[in-house]
Amino acid sequence: MAVYRTVVVGTDGSDSSFAAVDRAAGVAADAGAKLVVVCAYYPAGKHDIEKAQDELGDEAYQVVGSAPAEDTLQSARDRAAKAGAADIETVAVKGEPVDTLRKVVHDRGADLLVVGNRGLNTLAGRILGSVPAEVARKSGVDVLIVHTT
Repeated sequence: MAVYRTVVVGTDGSDSSFAAVDRAAGVAADAGAKLVVVCAYYPAGKHDIEKAQDELGDEAYQVVGSAPAEDTLQSARDRAAKAGAADIETVAVKGEPVDTLRKVVHDRGADLLVVGNRGLNTLAGRILGSVPAEVARKSGVDVLIVHTT
C-alpha cells in the first residue's frame, strides 16, 4: 500500500468539513505526512452577503469574505493538531472551492484529497454543484470522501 506524503483537506467551517479535517489529520499523522488545510472564499460586500443569505440560507457561510476563512483555518489547525497531525499548513484562497482544491493539490504535489460528504444528497448540492462529487471526478489524485451526515 502506498504511503501518503501530502494530504490536502478542504474546509468551509461546517461540521461536515471539520469532520473531514479530523479524518485527514488522522491519516496524515499515521503516514507521517504533511497536512494542508484549505479554505476557499469569495470576498463579499454587505449587499452580496445579504443576497447570499436570502438565496442560500444556511449555505451562505461558504461565500462570506476572507476573515471567516482565516477563523475557519485557525479552528481547523487546532483540530488537526489535536488529532495528531504534526506538519500542518493552512491556505486561504480567493476562489471557487473545486478549482481551489485542485490547484492546491497540484501546487503542493499532494497524493490525497479529503473532503466531507456534505452536499452530495442535498437540494443545494444538486443546484449549486457538489464539491465532493466534483473533486472526485476532477482531482487526479486519491480522494477520501468522509461520511459526516
